[in-house]
Amino acid sequence: MKSYLAAAVQMNSQPDLAHNLAQAEDLIDLAVNRGAELIGLPENFSFLGEESEKLAQASEIAAASEKFLKTMAQKYQVTILGGGFPVPVPDNQVANTALLVDPDGSVVRYEKVHLFDVDLPDGNTYRESQTVLAGSHLPPLYRSDNLGNLGLSVCYDVRFPELYRHLSKQGADVLFVPAAFTAYTGKDHWQVLLQARAIENTCYAIAPAQTGLHYGRRQSHGHAVIIDPWGTILADAGDPVGLAIAEINPDRLAQVRRQMPCLEHRVFG
Repeated sequence: MKSYLAAAVQMNSQPDLAHNLAQAEDLIDLAVNRGAELIGLPENFSFLGEESEKLAQASEIAAASEKFLKTMAQKYQVTILGGGFPVPVPDNQVANTALLVDPDGSVVRYEKVHLFDVDLPDGNTYRESQTVLAGSHLPPLYRSDNLGNLGLSVCYDVRFPELYRHLSKQGADVLFVPAAFTAYTGKDHWQVLLQARAIENTCYAIAPAQTGLHYGRRQSHGHAVIIDPWGTILADAGDPVGLAIAEINPDRLAQVRRQMPCLEHRVFG
């Protein structure tokens, strides 16, 4: 593993596939020009609209999203995570699928396991399980001599620490948490949950994010961040569309794990 720059992309995706992919390409280009070798796009990067529209367009969204990620990785010679897009599955549902693609075309997939079924105090209700089939497998690692071991997750997963403990036990160095975190929950929980996952697993956390109003009352928190293994916020994109860019440094990773060897002190699991 070497030192390198990573970028967590912050988007304002809409119910418009072409518009979203154009926005994503602009931000990937910006990240590459700033030196990023690892780039994460948020959950719902290619489409964020009504559930009925998502289901109707799922086949098109899935095909276009995968082609886009492979094209971008090859064009810019970087490794890219597409943090979540709908892939059709039986019974008129979709899998919320994260896809990591490297410049050689190697692909790692993860289907979101924890689905967001909540009633929030601001009056918004979310029932992801009405259209999404939950994944049934723990997330995989992408193992790279240059970038380290990258663990995948998606959004609501961040509230379930056992998933990240699994990744750290497999040897994760970096935890990806792409999200479309709601504005209401994000203001209180987004940063602290990400810091907890980074600290307890002594890993970097890269969290691409959605921001702003998407459709109707659907609004995302923003604040795409990169966090180091000590829990320090290295970069925060704030509210606008843009990037959080920071160095992933193996020496820092080793230093924190040497000073705070909690992974070696586990008693259970």
